[in-house]
Amino acid sequence: MPVFDFKDKPADGAVAVCTYTVFYSDASIADDKHPIMVLDNTCGKLKHHTGGLFVNPIKRTSFEFEDEEKYSADILRIDARFTSLLKWLGENHIKVRLSGAVTSEGYAVYKIREQAFGNSNKLSSENGFLQYMIERLLSSDPPSEDITDEDDKEERGDSMKLTSIQSITDFLACADTTLPDNVKLWARRNLSVAKSNEVSPEERRHALRALSTMLSIKWKNNYFTDIDPVEARKILDEELYGMDKVKQRIIETIIQINRTHTLPAYGLLIVGPAGTGKSQVAYAVARILKLSWTTLDMSSINDPEQLTGSSRVYANAKPGIIMEAFAQAGESKLVFIINELDKANEGKGNGNPADVLLTLLDNLGFTDNYMECMIPTDGVYPIATANDKSKISAPIMSRFAVIEIPDYTAEEKKIIFNDFALPKILKRMSMNKDEVKLTDDGLDAVIELCSGTSGIRDVEQVAEHIAANALYQIEVNHVTSVTYDSAAIHALID
Repeated sequence: MPVFDFKDKPADGAVAVCTYTVFYSDASIADDKHPIMVLDNTCGKLKHHTGGLFVNPIKRTSFEFEDEEKYSADILRIDARFTSLLKWLGENHIKVRLSGAVTSEGYAVYKIREQAFGNSNKLSSENGFLQYMIERLLSSDPPSEDITDEDDKEERGDSMKLTSIQSITDFLACADTTLPDNVKLWARRNLSVAKSNEVSPEERRHALRALSTMLSIKWKNNYFTDIDPVEARKILDEELYGMDKVKQRIIETIIQINRTHTLPAYGLLIVGPAGTGKSQVAYAVARILKLSWTTLDMSSINDPEQLTGSSRVYANAKPGIIMEAFAQAGESKLVFIINELDKANEGKGNGNPADVLLTLLDNLGFTDNYMECMIPTDGVYPIATANDKSKISAPIMSRFAVIEIPDYTAEEKKIIFNDFALPKILKRMSMNKDEVKLTDDGLDAVIELCSGTSGIRDVEQVAEHIAANALYQIEVNHVTSVTYDSAAIHALID
């Protein structure tokens, strides 16, 4: 149903007319099959590209074309995510250029671009704001149905930042229905502070920074679409050697998501020696879930305030690492990789940093002291890594499904070197597999040299050393291939 509030009336006293109905879409790309809006084309005059402006919505919801003769077309249907943007464009008389296709339903608009804004007093309509808004709205979830209220790079708004009061004001006017209720209320309050002359410049600066950080996040619901388990297994086999327990647990998680369309109640804690590929598990899961990912390195955190942010009463206050990670990822649905969780208990007298993680891990929402707002976290899937689980507190351990990874055997390292590490490095160096050959005793020598350390980092480093040496000999000595036996390996590595 229409969402405009027609409390105001046209100057001539006529009743304002809203001509459209809304439809609800989660399409992330606009085209003639998934338009932003549909205009009435009874006149048959609408063409692929045409310019003009949306009529002030207190008169009529239509588009007025600037052609040899002026004419207008009523808006018949509009994506619910774009109603506030339409109102903003109309109220501020911003000239735009529409692109669309003539369909049986009408003129399907799938692109709205900026034109010259000489007569516009909206500063944020410059510098790509409109394209930024359209991209944000297309990437957002549709508002609840009970709510009533391939271009050239220079046309894209990816680099647009909400850093001014004007751009933030206009963003909230255009996208308020896509924000969680508590974030919407918080944003309005902070915008009032940022505009107020009754508070200190420091308070206004903090409010503006907090708004810029919060509104950079694309807020998504916690609904997950089905994931193909076969494709997921293929990705796991590409990324990870062995780790059958890990792969099984991840596939079980995917089956659960497909049934419930929500994330499991528990994240994953991968425990094992250094270099066994624990972080690689998290990256593989992010790829499978098609989510952004962010990392939190607990070894560098010795004060809970680094995670929770500092109060705005301090001049040098700033958001915490967790909030900044959300902003950097730009998404509320993401894989949160917590590296070296066993180092989280090593605080320095100001409290235990690990305790701060509990609400994040419970998906109950996270509150940052600087932001002064609860951040929804029900779309966050935490995956932690650790070397020693005995150093992790019981409350933290209870939030994870724990999977232990043993160190690799000599035979497993041999397979990893031969089938994964060396081919991967050769591909990166644009080398042919026939250009580097190892004899059986040469391969044994490699594994022997790597036997004193855990994990496979040494194996990968030796593979790179061998490939680089072979490439040198091929380029300098003009040989077609290089063969390494035990003596050659020891001469190269020792």
